[in-house]
Amino acid sequence: MAGLPPEARPREKLDAQGAAALSDAELLAVLLRTGLPGRPVLNLARDVLDHCGGFRRLLRNPRPALAGVKGLGLAKRATVLAVMEIARRAFRESLGDGPIFESAQHVRDYLRLEYDARRAECFAVMFLDTQHRLIALETLFHGTLSHTIAYPREVVKRALILDAAAVILVHNHPTGRTDPSPQDVQLTRAMIESLALIDVKVLDHFIVGAGQPASMTDLGLL
Repeated sequence: MAGLPPEARPREKLDAQGAAALSDAELLAVLLRTGLPGRPVLNLARDVLDHCGGFRRLLRNPRPALAGVKGLGLAKRATVLAVMEIARRAFRESLGDGPIFESAQHVRDYLRLEYDARRAECFAVMFLDTQHRLIALETLFHGTLSHTIAYPREVVKRALILDAAAVILVHNHPTGRTDPSPQDVQLTRAMIESLALIDVKVLDHFIVGAGQPASMTDLGLL
């Protein structure tokens, strides 16, 4: 990048204007640091994003996706993978700072980061205390590309073990669609009825896909 003017160099641009001013390729170029013979780092970053289909698809299956980029060595792959994991952990740690609905958008952002990347359906539960602070977020059931089976009995058992007062249900749609299916609504009602027996309230059920996770509470389905 020596031939580029300072304002066009990703690191200098980041320092002068902030990370939000950088394009996806420029952000990735900062992580990759250097290019390859005949491939400047910005070109390499664009190649990686083109190969992976952008950051969202890269998050879905990062290790195989990065391994398929010709010339991308272990050090560069490790840097990208480490940053992705740091982001997930930072989001997750901050969820326990206070009542979950004081940072509703933050919750949505984390759920999208964690579950939109999954290639198969899964079902998770956020277990909350009496102040609606996060006790634990657990992925309890794993399924296939098109469906997963969740058992209310197992959710009840975990709620009792964790002494939860409320829960938020979460599952993803790998297709990207976030509109609840009739089966999603039926499962939610079964969870509400089962957890009510032990005085645990279902506060919401988020469906994660492309864009903002859908809230069944916001949709009037709870």
